Amino acid sequence: MSVLESSIALVVMIVAYAAAFGSNIRSLRSNQVFRHHADGPPEMPTAIQRVIQRGLTTGLAIVSMSVLAMSQTNPNCTTTPGEIAAARVRQPIALDAAHPANDWQRATPISFCRDWQGQNPDPGRETTVRVLWSPQTLYLRFECRYRELHVFEDAGSNGRRDQLWDRDVAETFLQPDPSRERYYKEFEVSPNGYWIDLDISPGPLADLQSGLTRSVVLDEANKTWAAELAIPMKGLAEEFDPHAVWRVNFFRVEGREEPRHYYAWQATHTPKPNFHVPSAFGRMRFEP
Repeated sequence: MSVLESSIALVVMIVAYAAAFGSNIRSLRSNQVFRHHADGPPEMPTAIQRVIQRGLTTGLAIVSMSVLAMSQTNPNCTTTPGEIAAARVRQPIALDAAHPANDWQRATPISFCRDWQGQNPDPGRETTVRVLWSPQTLYLRFECRYRELHVFEDAGSNGRRDQLWDRDVAETFLQPDPSRERYYKEFEVSPNGYWIDLDISPGPLADLQSGLTRSVVLDEANKTWAAELAIPMKGLAEEFDPHAVWRVNFFRVEGREEPRHYYAWQATHTPKPNFHVPSAFGRMRFEP
């Protein structure tokens, strides 16, 4: 339900209640008379006082429940500024998804929980992303809420897994050179630590072999998982320029079989789920 729909529903509820409340008061007034005192204003009958008190209490309850419903149906877990800032680090970061380094707090997070069309927000599948950088390494941290868990049980000896996107993953597409729209890098990581990196181009799908390292932690009790990636800059750009603005997008997929759940930071607005829409990518700048 949208904010507009929730607001309309709230107004309708209040108007309907006010009409019913007014009808009750008119009925009581037609059956009772106000008692007059010589030294004061007319005294309201007890029955009418009770109706008014109950009316106020019920009205406040309706408003409170409506506001709560609006907050739940319009979760504040989607930030769409179109830009993420990578915070500079002066020394290498030790990857530890369960005990993140203090440097991660310096990175301004982005969060998203809407699908690839920018609709159907689900805070139970919210994703938060932070980015750090040094001239040698790009660091990514994903913090993911999930409702169900679907992972592969097998992978290569180094954790690489083909077709990883057919199960639960967090993804990022990185485009260091926006002038080459159809060329970018794809990275995926799963809740059990499997990964894949790909070099996307108009040609055949190719392994990137970026040399990434990762750390992943799964908290099944709280239905969350987190992943940290360290990607060598030399696997992303021949010459890293910290003044350049990259194009980037972040995604989540949850589910084993269709209908699966596809979420995007910057919506691609395709009729069917499709993350490979470079024109929809956001921007990433590197803080000095």
